[in-house]
Amino acid sequence: MLKDKVAVVTGGSRGIGRAIALTLGREGAKVLINYRGNESAALETLEELKKGGGEGEIFKADVSVEEEVEKMFNFVLEKWGRLDILVNNAGVTRDNLLIRMKPEEWDQVLDINLKGVFLCTKAAVRIMLKQRSGKIINISFVIGLRGNIGQANYSAAKAGIIGFSKSVAKEVASRGINVNVVAPGFITTDMTEVLSEEMKKKALEAIPLGRFGSPQDVANAVKFLVSEDANYITGVVLTVDGGLSI
Repeated sequence: MLKDKVAVVTGGSRGIGRAIALTLGREGAKVLINYRGNESAALETLEELKKGGGEGEIFKADVSVEEEVEKMFNFVLEKWGRLDILVNNAGVTRDNLLIRMKPEEWDQVLDINLKGVFLCTKAAVRIMLKQRSGKIINISFVIGLRGNIGQANYSAAKAGIIGFSKSVAKEVASRGINVNVVAPGFITTDMTEVLSEEMKKKALEAIPLGRFGSPQDVANAVKFLVSEDANYITGVVLTVDGGLSI
């Protein structure tokens, strides 16, 4: 149970982020649902969280902008007085083959997916160091381990998250802060729905368990890693991919 714990979930309005926010709320955490543009989706998530007996707020912030990140974490402190859990989930894709990839497509993906993790983690760690406790979960992707055609920018960002997380885990371990990575595989979300039937078929053939995962599969992994059952786990990459990375 996460009763009285305070959590921030970036990109928490839809898909995997939404499942994580709702799961932490059901476990008793107070949840800040971060979003960048889709306020209606964030409000729907908040309403569902409250229907389940949870407590939460929404907050609009672009995680790649330091001033907005600082405002968000200041809001958390003013509202609840502490921060116990950070889940860095916000992400975007701008897929293209390398020879066609524009610098702005590279920058957009690295800014949100990697710089955003840096800025939010830095802000959270400032708070957690004073508390001498905290759990940080960074959402990567198996593409960060395997690479993928047409996603050099996304793969670089997701691989960067893994190296970043391991380094930070070493820096803050002595203060009781755990930093881990969850690396989903093919999860049924808005991102996978745009794949062609041929691409979906090829993906399924590569997954030993023979199915796509659900956002709840990822949320369950996060729930474990932020619980007291995972107090002796830090710096790991937990793949939630049906065996894709075997």
